Amino acid sequence: MPYRHVLAPTACSVEKGVIAVSQQGQLIRLKSRARDGEPLWAYRYRTGGRNSERVQRGGFTSERDAAEALQRELERLRRQRRVAGSLTLAELVDAYLAQHDVEPVTIEKLRWLLAKAVAVFGDRPVGELRSEEIAGWRIALSAGYRFDATQALRQVLARAVVWGMIDSNPAKLGVDNPSPRRREQRPFESWAELDAVAANLAPRYRPMVIFAAATGLRPAEWLALEWRDIDVEARVVYVHRSFTKGRLKCPKTEASRRAVLLQTIALDAIEQQPSSRQSALVFPAERGGYLDLHNFRNREWKPAQVAAGTEPWRRVYDLRHTFATFALRSGISTFDLSRYMGASLTMIDRHYGHLARDGREHAIRLLDELSAGQRPRWTLVDAAWTLEPAAAASEGDGTTG
Repeated sequence: MPYRHVLAPTACSVEKGVIAVSQQGQLIRLKSRARDGEPLWAYRYRTGGRNSERVQRGGFTSERDAAEALQRELERLRRQRRVAGSLTLAELVDAYLAQHDVEPVTIEKLRWLLAKAVAVFGDRPVGELRSEEIAGWRIALSAGYRFDATQALRQVLARAVVWGMIDSNPAKLGVDNPSPRRREQRPFESWAELDAVAANLAPRYRPMVIFAAATGLRPAEWLALEWRDIDVEARVVYVHRSFTKGRLKCPKTEASRRAVLLQTIALDAIEQQPSSRQSALVFPAERGGYLDLHNFRNREWKPAQVAAGTEPWRRVYDLRHTFATFALRSGISTFDLSRYMGASLTMIDRHYGHLARDGREHAIRLLDELSAGQRPRWTLVDAAWTLEPAAAASEGDGTTG
């Protein structure tokens, strides 16, 4: 079978109808045929080197059409590579952020993180960035933002890979970026310990702190809570929005838009919280509007802990951890807790799994009771849908409970 070379030929063997080869692509005669009985054609090429992704396009009615389409595609790739060779990291960051469809506050955070890389590599063409250089840059960063800044750079360069500007991500291959050690969680050990702190707060803030610990809402969520979000009769609070960094936001995930049960302590806190016709917020600032959490920490929260003799000091966010700790101690499953807190089951298990009564030891005890012929005190699933002994006897007697 004669070869018809599209570009400079390379050595090859004839296989499965491949009849034309170039240094960057191949023309293929397919087994399928057009309606007129003539064979259909396709082309294929690799996006980079020998081990890079291979792309194939088919359905051409002639070899010439396939060859011309291949030429256009290869020219497009060459243009992209020329752009990648001239586009600097600073220009790529600007292009990425301009099309990144997220909240403005997220763009601001990304821009701040990416500025760490732009300060060092901003003038460098994207195609010239090397993993060993990025690894050295990363390790020199402050530990406080090292992980996030590296993740942000990876995110931008991953888009450059998708756009065909580079073949691989130099901030990922050969650049380790382990997750930072989790900050120690310090929930309150008891309601009495939290009450001691609340007693040293200004009266208007006491219900807020108790409510936060009784519901597990994030600070940004209870700051944005409105009276219309609370259904006292149904004993439910609905989370629809959050307030952070001066902006009101709608939750970005379905899990965050959720209904949280109101236990008696939370209901009591709501009853003690005075409502104001001037504000729809449940926990507004003293003069209305959203509460400044930074000022609250410094002027109320920290002094109250000092007065109560609390050791170690707790963060405001530890009120959320307190809810999770108390809930698991009471026997609520990690699955239910993940729904109430608007967090993934994996996250709940990682942070609080050791506190769960439905953990490993509890499961072993249930299995041992079942294997010993004893009926467990309770079961998670009754696969056979069997009746309780008393119910079965009643049914056999024709009586009802």
